[in-house]
Amino acid sequence: MTRILVLAKTPVPGRVKTRLCPPWTLEQAAVVAGAALHDTLETVGAGVLVVDGDHPAPAGWDRIAQRGDQLRSRLANAFADAGAGPVVLIGMDTPQVTRALLAQAAARLADADAVLGLAEDGGWWALGLRDPAHAEILRTIPTSLSDTGARTFRALQDSGLRVSSLPVLRDVDTVADARAVADLCPADSQFRRVVTALDAEVAV
Repeated sequence: MTRILVLAKTPVPGRVKTRLCPPWTLEQAAVVAGAALHDTLETVGAGVLVVDGDHPAPAGWDRIAQRGDQLRSRLANAFADAGAGPVVLIGMDTPQVTRALLAQAAARLADADAVLGLAEDGGWWALGLRDPAHAEILRTIPTSLSDTGARTFRALQDSGLRVSSLPVLRDVDTVADARAVADLCPADSQFRRVVTALDAEVAV
């Protein structure tokens, strides 16, 4: 059975989504981050919360702390700490992700060694590995670059892995991203409600 890992930061003002400020405040940005995390966990349903900070795991979830000073180390360590068996890791920046997409990622690991979902900004939003040990290559790949996703894809292939691609998604870094992603979320999603309410406050 494929497990889903959700890599997340505890939504503390000043530590999450600071690129949303301005027009939103640090406190409002943390609320946006919290809504994104909430919706992501709701969509996944059950899995492993790999968290930076003290955010609790929902009932039925496992929880492990992030390890490492750099994002690339935290990513590799998340796979290592998850144990054996196929896993798919996503972040908290794509609250529009659906259960169908996650099911697709898990299903493709039956025939592929890895699945990778690229993000519009050049990164990636999902990485699935049949053998989590292959995540060690992430330690060599710089993050937050316009070609991080492409580098990751090439590194997986250069390791001899069969890689299957998932749909490209937009993740939430800027206010423009938040608004665009909110439009893709269900009307009753917490993320969409929060972004709509904040936009209404700013417009007043």
